[in-house]
Amino acid sequence: MSQKQALIVDDEPDIRELLEITLGRMDIGTMCAGDVGSAKALLAEHEFDFCLTDMRLPDGNGIELVEHIQASFPQLPVAMITAHGNMESAVQAMQAGAFDFVSKPVNLELLRKLVDTALNLKPLESAAPAGPGQSNLLGHTDAMVDLRKQIAKLARSQAPVYIGGESGSGKELVARSIHDLGPHAGAPFIPVNCGAVPSELMESEFFGHTKGSFTDAVSDKEGLFQAANGGTLFLDEVADLPLSMQVKLLRAIQEKAVRPIGGQKEIAVDVRILSATHKDLAAEVEKGTFRQDLYYRINVIELRVPPLRQRADDIPDLARHLLTKIAVDYDMDPPEISDDAFRQLLAYSFPGNVRELENLLERAFTLCEDGLIMPDDLGLPAGGGGASVVAPEPERSDASEEPPSPPPAEPERSSDAAGRPAPPKEGDSLETYLEDIEKNVIVEALESTRWNKTAAAKKLGISFRALRYRLKKLDLE
Repeated sequence: MSQKQALIVDDEPDIRELLEITLGRMDIGTMCAGDVGSAKALLAEHEFDFCLTDMRLPDGNGIELVEHIQASFPQLPVAMITAHGNMESAVQAMQAGAFDFVSKPVNLELLRKLVDTALNLKPLESAAPAGPGQSNLLGHTDAMVDLRKQIAKLARSQAPVYIGGESGSGKELVARSIHDLGPHAGAPFIPVNCGAVPSELMESEFFGHTKGSFTDAVSDKEGLFQAANGGTLFLDEVADLPLSMQVKLLRAIQEKAVRPIGGQKEIAVDVRILSATHKDLAAEVEKGTFRQDLYYRINVIELRVPPLRQRADDIPDLARHLLTKIAVDYDMDPPEISDDAFRQLLAYSFPGNVRELENLLERAFTLCEDGLIMPDDLGLPAGGGGASVVAPEPERSDASEEPPSPPPAEPERSSDAAGRPAPPKEGDSLETYLEDIEKNVIVEALESTRWNKTAAAKKLGISFRALRYRLKKLDLE
């Protein structure tokens, strides 16, 4: 394998020498230029695997060089050297196409990681068909083809990406695809729902803590930034971060370092930040609920995920994929979808996007007869808009019957004199409470029919398929 070559562009001889020595110890050959003109001449005469350029140069600036490389040598990753604290320049560089940035004084450990990452980038393809990192981003519409192309391009950068889109449109899936197609594919992908972390625990969750730093700190704990080191941290619903945490997050992103609670020194971290929210983040900035400086820092590049209603032609492929996935989960064959049911799906507005489609299909999966989903099984409202409604479940008689089998023991809930179930126990969630009631009702029906599932399904007023689904879901089989 031939030696990798790097182009160093800086007008300060001592900086060039430091960078040459550092890269030389990594067995990387180097050529140096002191200005934009000399750099362009070297680029025209030689092939390079990586470029590192200063922002301020005698005959121009690094942004100009980045733009030139993007136009003439799009395969060449270029990183920017910026003055300490000059995040505006770093953001401009990455918006122009820079792979990443490093601040002066140069942290050699972070520089080596940056160079390793750049040299491990996958070749940029003119077209981006669905690959290993995009296998679940289904769709042949123009909107999805464009989205996959953008993802393939963004995967070659370390720039923070803000992923916008409606709830259920697949923002986390897009974030995972960017990670999987990038140079850190083998490193951790750490997603966190910012709205689900209690505010009093947020600093500890993100940055970690040391033993004894507060009452319950019985041992050292690494935070999400440390866990994602070398990989990607996905901040879902980032708009839900409290203002006090936004300040600390901004510093961590800018300095590429975190200080655990109770820690005496900062820990350098190499983390790519991807973020998303279903809210209008610019509007949140206007309202004062989201910091403008953090907004510009995480929104270096914005990527919009199209809603399902704008790519209705993808619904058939999505529906078949989701039904196959559901069927595998329940060890059953996937049903077909009738033409009339497809027409209903295509006419529906899907305010909940792909997540709503999956929920509709899971419901239809339990209700359909003879392996065919009909319009009534979908429970969609007339007119093709609004939320789905729940239709009565049909009965089914089925000659095939599995041998009776006793269920696992389930806790019983007491009832009052009127036969109503007792209220939830302390600490029970509503979901757990309802599941317990459903289990008891199903077990009672099975016991009353001597474990004849066909008869039990009829007694419950649901289809045989729906009963099998519930037995599987509630772990009663």
